[in-house]
Amino acid sequence: MTSPNTDARWRTLIADDEEAPREQLRAALQRVAPQLPIVAASIHGVDAWDDCLALEPELCFLDIRMPGLNGLEVAQRMAALERPPLVVFVSAYGDHALSAFEAGAVDYLMKPVDDTRLAQCLQRQTQRRSAASDNTAQLQALLQQLAPRLAPRAAPLIQASVGKEVHLIAPEDVIFFQSDQRYTRVVHSGGEAWIRTPLKELLVQLDAQQFWQVHRSVVVNSRCIASALRQDENTMLLTLRGHAERLPVSRQFQGLFKGW
Repeated sequence: MTSPNTDARWRTLIADDEEAPREQLRAALQRVAPQLPIVAASIHGVDAWDDCLALEPELCFLDIRMPGLNGLEVAQRMAALERPPLVVFVSAYGDHALSAFEAGAVDYLMKPVDDTRLAQCLQRQTQRRSAASDNTAQLQALLQQLAPRLAPRAAPLIQASVGKEVHLIAPEDVIFFQSDQRYTRVVHSGGEAWIRTPLKELLVQLDAQQFWQVHRSVVVNSRCIASALRQDENTMLLTLRGHAERLPVSRQFQGLFKGW
């Protein structure tokens, strides 16, 4: 086996809901590229996305089939970040989706991961890192090709307690969600309410094309955004249609508004 010709020390995230292949990939990375710091070994797609926001990895190995958010859905969210990581998909299946990767625009590995194949993959990532914008465009094109697998989810009604009453809120009526450590505030066309569902769990139920995460604690209905105002290099605020409150956009998500 030839070691990859790279001194890269990319912060690396592994995501797989099965412990054995997750640890097998971790061990292979430690053999092939011990210089890579593995900052997270996420146990499913929702955790992978949360770990991505918290730890800002530069290289991510995503299992295609995970509960909650699958690997393609996590990659879709990552591709919208201001500084998206390099993505490698991992699969144990003779999945017909893998044929989309054969052109080499986005790399993939089969389980169990072979050391030689992993070294080749890392070498290719070194080459792609120098053309990060091209890599992101290729990933977005691939995800568009696989759009049927990213079909919008049928979001259930949101049950929120208001005093002694339980209100049912249709997702399309929501203007934004805002979470603190214990509760999530739901601001909607009829007022606001509080629920106990964490924001990262809500993301699994919502259509990513309509509901944009713009901060670790804020998800906004894109149809309700009136404008994006950049105050300085690191600060951006959203104004909303029919609502006076302004919402912060963290640096990671400012890429969503490049065309605004």
